[in-house]
Amino acid sequence: MDFDIKYKDFRKEIRDYVEEKIAPHAAEVDREQFYSREIHQAVNDKGWWGSTVPKEYGGLGLSTVEYAIIVEEISRVCGSTGLTFAAHNSLGTFPIYAFGTEEQRKKYLPDGAKGSLIAFGLTEPEAGSDAGGTKSRAEKSNGSYILNGTKCWITSAETCDYAILTARTSDEGGVKGISSFILEKGMEGFSVGKKENKCGCRGSNTAYMHFDDLKVPESQRLGEEGMGFKQFMITLDGGRISIGAMALGLAQAALELALEYSESHIENGKPINRNQGIQFKLADMGTQVEAARLLIYKTAWMKDNKIPYTKYSAMCKLYASEVANFCTATAIQILGLDGISEDYPASRYFRDMKLCEIGEGTSEIQRIVIARELLKDLQK
Repeated sequence: MDFDIKYKDFRKEIRDYVEEKIAPHAAEVDREQFYSREIHQAVNDKGWWGSTVPKEYGGLGLSTVEYAIIVEEISRVCGSTGLTFAAHNSLGTFPIYAFGTEEQRKKYLPDGAKGSLIAFGLTEPEAGSDAGGTKSRAEKSNGSYILNGTKCWITSAETCDYAILTARTSDEGGVKGISSFILEKGMEGFSVGKKENKCGCRGSNTAYMHFDDLKVPESQRLGEEGMGFKQFMITLDGGRISIGAMALGLAQAALELALEYSESHIENGKPINRNQGIQFKLADMGTQVEAARLLIYKTAWMKDNKIPYTKYSAMCKLYASEVANFCTATAIQILGLDGISEDYPASRYFRDMKLCEIGEGTSEIQRIVIARELLKDLQK
């Protein structure tokens, strides 16, 4: 599977575009902590908000491999945009297509494909890694649900037009008592709360969502009652591919920066990359980036070919995020004091990277998933 050859022209088209339209704004959105509508429109002009939405619903209908390349290339120039883009596609449009009714697909997917952002409300103040501990409640009442609760750390909470969230519809059956709903901004009882002041991905807004006696028509329940936990587990499997791709983009950016800097920075009359100590660092970075890329693309290919990929999605998310940690930290080390200067993007790459080790399941959670799947394989 030589993905680089097959998708060489596709990647070049993406890279040229993001270098022109997104890269010039990356430092500013990080520094000023705002969501850029100019970047949003640039993504929309290419139809990328609907990357994985089937053409029949107004999207591009791209493969998961192609989508991962777009996430990677966007994140290579701007981690904030990469995060917003990945969350919208993997956590927003995907569950509506995968679990929604035909009416829901026709209502929400065309808007999503045109750039109306869709947020994914799973995390709660008392339910982070333990997503089964959902406390938000949806009580049935005369053909509707009355929703009360709070979600936190929600990507695009401030800028979304729609949100998918989980709430407990029954106290019986543990996780089988959790259901999913599609909400629309502006519904009475739906409000956005505290915005998080993050260390990285600062151009992607993250905030609380509050629901106070919010009346949700039964027609906006996503799938069957009690299927919410299963739905978001499947959704997160795909989301981990995109977080892996985001981490890969940041690692690639750090590698390129380290290569360019070490060639242009002269000490004792020669570029510092003539020193074996620097070369060893570059070699480790390059090797790990390529290994992560192959693992991510293989996992994306498995998803496209409907091959079970839970183990591999956890592997690619875990490995790529830890590679990004290594590469961004090593780039700073190679740049020395310039690495911690805002005149260079090394520190931004490092700050943006950290989310990849925590969001959509921490590295510890990924190891639990991987070990569980390995032990299942042992029983086959």
